[in-house]
Amino acid sequence: MTRTALIFVLLATPVSARERGSLDKALGLEETLKKVVKDAEPAIASILVSRSEGYARLGAVPAADYAGRLGGFDAQALLDKAPADEARKALVRRLDLARAENVPESHGSGVVVGTGLVLTNYHLVRDAVKVYVQLPGGRGSYADVHAADARSDLAVLKLLAPPADTVALPLGAGEKLAKGQLVLALANDFAPGFRDGSPSASWGLVSNLRYPRPSGRRTEEDRTGPIHRYGTLIQVDVGANLGVSGGALLNLRGELVGLMGPLGALLGQSEPGGFAIPMSAGFRLIVERLKEGKEVEYGFLGINFTPSPGEATRGVLIQGVSQNTPAADVNLPHQQYVVKINGMDVNNSDDLSLAISTSLAGSRITLSVSPTPGGPTRNYTPVLGKLWLPGKFIAANRPPAVGGLRVDYTTTLLGGGLGDRSVERGVAVREVLPGSPAEKANLLVKQVITHVNGRPVATPAEYYREASRAAGSLELTFSNNKRATLPLR
Repeated sequence: MTRTALIFVLLATPVSARERGSLDKALGLEETLKKVVKDAEPAIASILVSRSEGYARLGAVPAADYAGRLGGFDAQALLDKAPADEARKALVRRLDLARAENVPESHGSGVVVGTGLVLTNYHLVRDAVKVYVQLPGGRGSYADVHAADARSDLAVLKLLAPPADTVALPLGAGEKLAKGQLVLALANDFAPGFRDGSPSASWGLVSNLRYPRPSGRRTEEDRTGPIHRYGTLIQVDVGANLGVSGGALLNLRGELVGLMGPLGALLGQSEPGGFAIPMSAGFRLIVERLKEGKEVEYGFLGINFTPSPGEATRGVLIQGVSQNTPAADVNLPHQQYVVKINGMDVNNSDDLSLAISTSLAGSRITLSVSPTPGGPTRNYTPVLGKLWLPGKFIAANRPPAVGGLRVDYTTTLLGGGLGDRSVERGVAVREVLPGSPAEKANLLVKQVITHVNGRPVATPAEYYREASRAAGSLELTFSNNKRATLPLR
């Protein structure tokens, strides 16, 4: 018997006064579920995505300077340019995602998390040429990819013409979920030719937490691969048809505690199942960063360790510390165990890697370290560097290219490896814009800048602060003691 049938039987069966109390509790739960759905459904969007090459023929392609600036699609204006061209008319109509009868190449769901901002899965909008967001009540808008992070499989879209009355879902404490807890899933799936914009609802239980990553040999790629390999996911017992990318997982308070997504996309392999990315403290930081339109900068400590053999030994053994890294700056000891991070237990290497990464670069963390598992501890408080990640990212708001130059943490020069290699102190040249003063001065990517106008800089924030104070030019000193002057006017 299904859950729905069971509830129907309970409600339809005559009850005695003695049973009335139990029935009242069931009716109370029913009212709670109905209220959560009613309040949340205006924030559940349907995401329609096209990667068609046809947009290039119409001159409607993403901006060259920012991959996420997809732009809108003014079908009528395009038709007016060549009203007698029947082939063009057919192409315009076929590519217009706002037409209800058109079937997109891919589709999923999203959740309104701010004014004109919709959270969804990155894999859904990866390499998109156009994205259209359909909200309940027939309201819709084309959207840019405001910011996207492949490692967490999260992206935030920015509506180009957001409805004035959109309501954002509050983020809940996903870290407080427990097995057996009741949750609801809301998804606004796509139905060709029928876009009423009404989300579908399902309910069930939290089946498992920190869903384990696939077993097998662990490699260096684990440090830079999908973060969900560390066992982040919520496994849920909800209708499989609602497990579409970007659907909302809600608690009974109506808070967003998870974002639905297929296991295969989240872990980088082909797997079915009902799973969600938790809106735990670390992932809430990531979502806030994406809402700001900024790159997600994962934390880097600078220690070397081997994966924990199992759960028997509490803590993770530090086997090496790279020079000039955050770990070295606080004299983190070799051959001792990290047993807590920010007061939370570290049971294995996945706990350690996940906590460091999701603390984000520039954050100060507290490590409790012990010579032996279970022994006396001493606290260390390093400020994290940044983990190097392969591939591209999307961010609408990037630091200014002062003098045609953008910089990064020098920890990114390690290329994902930790080991015992040394990191130079300063900031690394990340990008040199063509035709800029930086290019004319022959600056190269990966060069390390140690001083700006005579002042030492050790982080990108320090570099940009000193650059903003400069009047007329930047005097740069490099780790090899060479110098360069960049005119700012």
